[in-house]
This record gives sequence, structure tokens and C-alpha cells, in this order.
Amino acid sequence: MRIAIVDDLDTERTLLKERLVRQLSQRGADAEILEFDSGEAFLAAEEAQRFTAAFLDIYMNGLSGMDAARELRKTDADCLLVFTTTSTDHALEGFQVRAFHYLVKPFSEAELSGLLDEMLAKLPRPEPVLVVKVDGSDIHLRYRDIISAEHFAHIINIRTTAGKTLATRQSFKAFTEPLKKDPRFFVCGRGAIINMENAADFQAAAFCMTDGSRVYVSQELLKAARQAFMEFLLQRGRAD
Repeated sequence: MRIAIVDDLDTERTLLKERLVRQLSQRGADAEILEFDSGEAFLAAEEAQRFTAAFLDIYMNGLSGMDAARELRKTDADCLLVFTTTSTDHALEGFQVRAFHYLVKPFSEAELSGLLDEMLAKLPRPEPVLVVKVDGSDIHLRYRDIISAEHFAHIINIRTTAGKTLATRQSFKAFTEPLKKDPRFFVCGRGAIINMENAADFQAAAFCMTDGSRVYVSQELLKAARQAFMEFLLQRGRAD
């Protein structure tokens, strides 16, 4: 997440940055926070690399925060704009540039906290990544790109949507620990895990995967596997 603070007063920028860093860290959210003392400087930086959100003071020397927002909206419809101001007189103008929120100075920690909760809820969650060591190199593998993984003779063979099979040496428990926290994954027994997002069907005692492979489920987990797959398909149907 990339956040801009645009205010011509050094003290205001510093204080807001400190508060944002503290509250975002409490939420475990990573953010790059950049400060700008003018609307012009902000727009120049935004042209090079877009921001997720921008906290704009309305009353500034040179380009006002509202004018900077109008310029921004010519090229960026997605940046979450938060106006920090001593007045709500510009509410109509804020609506016209699709402002996400207003923070009237001085604003409380509770107000900032509520805003950040709304902001984080609006942002798409980044796809989780699993880091595995293959042939001595760290490979960053997105969860959605994992079809299945099977453990044999201290080696885990990971089938991917790219049509490759990656081999990594580690325990099955260590490998599956982060994946089991994601509702897309199901442990089929001792040494096999599948990503239901890449399962085409469940027949007899096996998941039929999108790459044509079949991953069998141990007898004691058959009922749980069918139920988990059915619930996953229902949830995906609601999301679609």
C-alpha cells in the first residue's frame, strides 16, 4: 500500500505520518508513506507511480488540495482521497472528485482508526505467497498457482498451474502449516494437500484437479472432503 500525505505544514505532515505508522502497524498492514509539501509535488510523484490513498490538506499555498484532486482524477479513478481540513465547506466539491472521507482537524485517534478500518476493508487483499526453496533458490509461489502437493521420501512435489512440478525438501507439517489457514486448501491425508480453487470435481474418493491429475483422500476424511468442497463451491458461487 502506498500512501501520500500532502500538506504544506511540516508539523502537520509529521504528526499524521506518526499516527498512520502506529495505527497501520497495529493492524499488521505494510505501507509506504510519502510526504509532499505541495499539490504540485504530489502530482509529479503520482505520475511516476500511483498511490493507494492520499491525505490532502485543502488549504495550501499554490495548488489547493481540491485542485490537486481534480487533476488526479483525470488519470487515476482509484486512489482513495481523504481531505484533512478545518472546514467541511468543500463537501460538494469533495463529492465531485469522489472523496473517500473527510477528517476535520483536529481529529481524534478514534476517527483515524475508523477511517483506516474502512480503507483497509475496501482494498483488495493481496494474494498470499508461499516461499519454497527449489534447487537452492527461493521460489515465490502464489497460493492460487498451487494445484496440489504430495510428500514422498522427504521431498514435496508441488504441481502448479504453469504446468510445472517443483520439488522442495522439507517436512509436510512445515509446508502445509501456512496453507491450512487458507480456506481453499484441504489436507487429503498423510502427505497430500490440494487447492480446491484448482479442483474440477470430486469423484469417488478423489479430487479431480484442473491439470487432469487425481488426488485421493484417505477413507476417514472422505465425508469432510465432500463437505469442504461443497461449501467452497457455494462460497465461490456467492462471490461470483
